[in-house]
Amino acid sequence: MPRYRYEAVDAAGETLRDELEAASPEAAIERLRDQALLPLSVTEVKGGWLRSSLGRPLFSQRRSLSRKSLSLMTQQLASLLNAGMPLDRALTILIGVAEDERAKILLERVQEKVRGGSSLADALEAQGSFSRFYLNMIRAGEAGGALEVVLKRLTEFLERSQALRETVTSALIYPIILLTVSALSVIILLTFVVPQFQRLFADAGKALPLATQIVIAAGDGVRHYWWLGAILILLLVAVMRQQLGQPTSRARWDRWFLGLPLFGDLIAKVETARLARTLGTLLGNGVSLLNALTIVRETLSNQVLAGVLGEVAEHVKTGRGLAEPLLEAGHFPRLAVQMIRVGEETGQLQEMLLQIADTYDGEVQTAVKRLLTLLEPALILGLGVIIAGIIMSILVAILSLNELAF
Repeated sequence: MPRYRYEAVDAAGETLRDELEAASPEAAIERLRDQALLPLSVTEVKGGWLRSSLGRPLFSQRRSLSRKSLSLMTQQLASLLNAGMPLDRALTILIGVAEDERAKILLERVQEKVRGGSSLADALEAQGSFSRFYLNMIRAGEAGGALEVVLKRLTEFLERSQALRETVTSALIYPIILLTVSALSVIILLTFVVPQFQRLFADAGKALPLATQIVIAAGDGVRHYWWLGAILILLLVAVMRQQLGQPTSRARWDRWFLGLPLFGDLIAKVETARLARTLGTLLGNGVSLLNALTIVRETLSNQVLAGVLGEVAEHVKTGRGLAEPLLEAGHFPRLAVQMIRVGEETGQLQEMLLQIADTYDGEVQTAVKRLLTLLEPALILGLGVIIAGIIMSILVAILSLNELAF
């Protein structure tokens, strides 16, 4: 029987992550509901060619839609419904134009559920491929009779979130390429260039300088024990996956990430932009603040900030508002908190949250550029120092041989 990994929320609002066996994703969701749990995601566990120490595959096939497919599907559905087309007919058209086979199968299942009397939100939830945020937005749109408006807002949200993600990803491409070229350059020097001089030094029969001995030993290590390095890298990946898969150790790592110079500030700004845009979008579609905070908590990737938001939600239940608990927590930028305070005082919290999101999207781009301004020269300088050290160790040995000849 297939095994499924799930995330669900219990009656106390706590998030549970575990695995269960079921005949299908729908059956898994039904089992969770029978246990008074609210499913957030249900994903089939597929074995890869390498598993981590927890038994989870390091490489597995994803069942959920890609972000690009999800955004395109949402945009197309919004356009069709806005043109006055019935939902069933709109789904039929989407199935016909879907290029992604996975999206086509998913849409067919959704249409079957809708024809059976389910709402669109329930039909999507049964697939186990959509986030809680997405489902609650659809559910709010159906309850308010403005599904096409909600889908349009969802499209804008997904596009902005994707743009922010692509900004960070694109900015990291050049440093990664530079780091890769640096590593390859050093490996080529140690494995192909240094051995050519090693024969010359062996014939001379003279003791080599310490720096040259270190370089030759490093070259021998790379040539003869490269497999050991590969095993160590794979073990490191497995250990990191295990650490990040456990809530306690994940929180410890996330706290360490937040404390890093430059990187910690960037993480806080990315999470603030995500929080503000998600919360503002939910409030704009009629979701209550308390329910919206519970949903937003699940969208944050940093567990420390997610935990802080859970504590803030407890204070909101007592009527304290949002800004004051956020300010006391001290983990979110003060400017964002003050803007939230202004939004609460003026009754325009939704508009202010979206403005905060736009502001911190720009802040993230600025922070990434500033970080790269420091990172690129540091990588180039580090590469130059390493290569120069290897070359100088060879030159010192050659000069010592010349002195011996004279």
